[in-house]
Amino acid sequence: MSHNSSILFMNRVYPPVRGATGRLLSDLAAQYARDGWDVTVICSGSKAGMEHKDGVSIVRVKGKENPSSFLSYIFIWVRMLFQGLRLKPHDILVTLSDPPMIIVAGSLIAKLKKSRHVNWCHDLYPDIIPALGIKMPKFLLKNLRLIRIKAMKSCDKIIVCGRCMMKHITREGINAQKIKVVANWCNSELVSSNKKPNNSKKFRVLYAGNIGLAHPIDVVLDAAKILEERGSDIDFVFVGNGERFDYIANRRAQMCLDNVHLLPYQPLSSLCEVLESGDIHLSIMNEAALGLMVPSKTYSAFAVARPCIFIGPKNCEAAKIINDFGAGLIVDQGDVESLVNAVLYFRQSDDAWFDAHNGSLSAQVEFAPKICIAEWMDHVGGVRGNNES
Repeated sequence: MSHNSSILFMNRVYPPVRGATGRLLSDLAAQYARDGWDVTVICSGSKAGMEHKDGVSIVRVKGKENPSSFLSYIFIWVRMLFQGLRLKPHDILVTLSDPPMIIVAGSLIAKLKKSRHVNWCHDLYPDIIPALGIKMPKFLLKNLRLIRIKAMKSCDKIIVCGRCMMKHITREGINAQKIKVVANWCNSELVSSNKKPNNSKKFRVLYAGNIGLAHPIDVVLDAAKILEERGSDIDFVFVGNGERFDYIANRRAQMCLDNVHLLPYQPLSSLCEVLESGDIHLSIMNEAALGLMVPSKTYSAFAVARPCIFIGPKNCEAAKIINDFGAGLIVDQGDVESLVNAVLYFRQSDDAWFDAHNGSLSAQVEFAPKICIAEWMDHVGGVRGNNES
């Protein structure tokens, strides 16, 4: 690609606004800028405006940092659409998955601006809406899905974060030759090979990140109850926020759980230390979300070289990579007894813990930003912009 090529990214979240997709996007956008590209990102913030960082032009439309309603998302979606239409044409336009259905806005912009369209899919909307427990009329869900499939078919390239997601969309008739699976790489600012146990006298099971509707949490609280009744020295720590954070606090009070602790989001300066404080990490996903998302918590566990227990479907990308690298264990959704046994397995066996730790280290190397970003750019590099021969 020529050094005067241009690329436009569209995603609601971008640093300093928190979010896994924003962090991944900032890594990728900065790499494109280092390679000499003209890079622009359309995102949202508390105030509209433009800023520049790491060679990237960041255009923010006004929108809540944590939208609480469909209407809030719609306002952001429309503002991002009009902002994209106002900008100059770019060789490549990349849409992510936030706000939902932004791929449709991207399709319109790409068509009018004669840009090539790449969809970087992390969450598959509207398909995932029922898995989140959100009610939507079936006819509306069906028609939105058909619109999304049409937009995907019009894309020049598609990047997905899991084999399960690729399988799902190819079943919808999307050309498999357009699709590339690229992992959600580890956060380079967190990467550690730390082998030291945490400073607490307790064995700590850690869940860090957004606690949303796609994360069934009752199995963890029920396991915590059993382990507390057995007098174990195991604590469960939740760090973050989300729709289920208050639910956990209420259930903890109702169940009188002294071994469950809640912490707010931590600043990046202390996040690595917090993640390393977990002896094992939890990653959770609703069975109904298989092929529609891949939880990013698994990669956070790899970043700090911790064993990971994944609670969810065995065919999910997260489960497959944990098994591939021997980096933890898989537990079926709702299987409290198996979760208790998995936690005790790592608590009671140093060999088991260190084996999974080494597996996590291997995954950390495999999913390093440099490697994954190169795979991403190699796939998209086949797309010719409108300013190239």
